[in-house]
Amino acid sequence: MTSDALTPESSAEFDSIATAIAGRTGTPFSPHSASRVSGGSIHRAWHIDDGSRHYFVKANTLGAAPMFAAEAQGLQALAATGVVRTPTFVTLGQTESRAFLVLEYLDLATLDRAGGARLGGSLAQLHRVTGNSFGWHEDNFIGATPQSNAPHPGWPHFFGERRLRPQLQFALQNGMDKSLVAKSHAIIERIGGLFIDYQPAPSLLHGDLWSGNVAQTRDGTPVIFDPACYYGDREADIAMAELFGGFPTSFFAAYRAAWPLDSGFEARKPLYNLYHILNHFNLFGSAYLGQAQRMIEGLLRALKR
Repeated sequence: MTSDALTPESSAEFDSIATAIAGRTGTPFSPHSASRVSGGSIHRAWHIDDGSRHYFVKANTLGAAPMFAAEAQGLQALAATGVVRTPTFVTLGQTESRAFLVLEYLDLATLDRAGGARLGGSLAQLHRVTGNSFGWHEDNFIGATPQSNAPHPGWPHFFGERRLRPQLQFALQNGMDKSLVAKSHAIIERIGGLFIDYQPAPSLLHGDLWSGNVAQTRDGTPVIFDPACYYGDREADIAMAELFGGFPTSFFAAYRAAWPLDSGFEARKPLYNLYHILNHFNLFGSAYLGQAQRMIEGLLRALKR
């Protein structure tokens, strides 16, 4: 097997992964090449193949096994709707020292205008898949951070208690000023003010919808991956898609054409994106502190009116 990143030790691990692939697919698999795939900030990834079959492999320490299990579950839930394309889940498991996840390998390109429009329409269809309550049947992860999904019938309560409050607890441990955390808790107490005339349905969400988690195949089919699924307000997915940029404008136009957003979306968008900025502060450090502070103070001013 050839690769620019393999060592004898990792070659043995790839043999274990190949055995798992063969066991799941029922067909012997003996990879002869493995090349590193860049783009992720948490796991290492490879494209492996035997000349005819191609797989995408993520690997990390054994402690990452629950993250891979949650990712596989989310991909399968999205695929089961039949309205969005995801990489097909193949298998997951562990070697002596690493956990791994194996998916279908797709030759992907950045979303273009046509792909963005197709994805916008598909996402609107996905959001019409609804649950009985907000949350998910298991906890999962947002990036590397645990994400609590205990179901609740009320969306403002769910978002305040399952999304913001845990991130604030992590933020306090990671050095955020106590007064800023206290202001954030005040937002949670007043959060209902943003939902007086708006009662969202529990839509199936991707949950981590930034531009790095979407692409398209060479034939233009949009693909989404790396989900953090739960049932929530559909606005949360759209808000995050706007947070870091990178989506073509056709994506947003097609989504709104398929399912217009409520007039109060712009007021709620900072609330939803505060969750992700707090998570980035907790994962990556103080570079996100100023943005978090501006969002917290802006939300508090809006909720005091």
